[in-house]
Amino acid sequence: MKIAIVKLSALGDIIHAMVALQFIKADYPAAQIDWLVEQNFSDILADNPDINRILPVNLKSLKTHKSGLLKEIATIKAYAKQQYDLVIDAQGLIKSALAARLLSSSCIGFDKNSIREKPAAWLYGQTVACPYDANSIDRNVGILTRPLGIQVSSQQILGKQPFLFHHSPEQPVDNFLQAGVANVLLVIGSTWPSRNYPREKFLQIVRGLAANCLICWGNAQERQAAEWIALRSEARVLPRLSLNDLKYLISRTDLLIGNDTGPTHMAWGLNRPSITLFGPTPISRVYLTDINKVLKSPSAVNPFKLNKNDFSIAEIPETEVIALAKSLLYIDSAIKS
Repeated sequence: MKIAIVKLSALGDIIHAMVALQFIKADYPAAQIDWLVEQNFSDILADNPDINRILPVNLKSLKTHKSGLLKEIATIKAYAKQQYDLVIDAQGLIKSALAARLLSSSCIGFDKNSIREKPAAWLYGQTVACPYDANSIDRNVGILTRPLGIQVSSQQILGKQPFLFHHSPEQPVDNFLQAGVANVLLVIGSTWPSRNYPREKFLQIVRGLAANCLICWGNAQERQAAEWIALRSEARVLPRLSLNDLKYLISRTDLLIGNDTGPTHMAWGLNRPSITLFGPTPISRVYLTDINKVLKSPSAVNPFKLNKNDFSIAEIPETEVIALAKSLLYIDSAIKS
């Protein structure tokens, strides 16, 4: 069986969908699974043994360069020569539904009541109902497994195997790790300013932990915030890392603390301890485990209409983050010993 998955973006959403691969392969070990993805995120899929081919596209560029439309259509049509038995759109957008349809008329996606862009459902040959406000991981696993007759329970997801893989790092990131002390990675940025925990509070976290604190960043503004923290503490700013090197580093850290954003969710995909800080977004985006915890601000969140002006994440006391971090570091050290 040849299966194509369409999940274009964003980083965290792709990670939440990738967990389904191990359950598909358990029931269909001989299946060929290919994945259509925005090229900027393709490296998160790299080296995964359950993916046969990564199919990069650059649909995002069409927002500013509409002249590239015919090229992208030609790219997808070339991928369609694989003659897929089944195409599953796990995104639920009009553009992802169109891409799925170009890959094969035998495409499946969410029904109109399960997605924000309802016309996308008209393009599918078959639809799957899954409440839009349900847990994001359950939604992704459901859309990818139910069309294949596979039922995946919450307990199975909780017992998942790590599913992010890497090759040798391109930069000497091991040089930033220290022996004999906890290595803590801080993810201080995200796509919205209101999802960012204040740099002043991250500084207090660094000062409150007897740890080797490393800060990653993805743009100039995040780098500036990282350097601000480092100038006032013993934290160290990492060079800009590729997704491969970030996967490698997270797999070797003792704890990740970060905002609700893709790099933070990578810890869950690698079965590494983490604390995710939530403000204007719902905690139903993640699974809570013994080593993956969340702290949420006091504001109420409407999953159908997120409020980008909700800066309540700043109300999460840094003392709570420090206390939770220490408990997770104790658990991790106990497991290692």
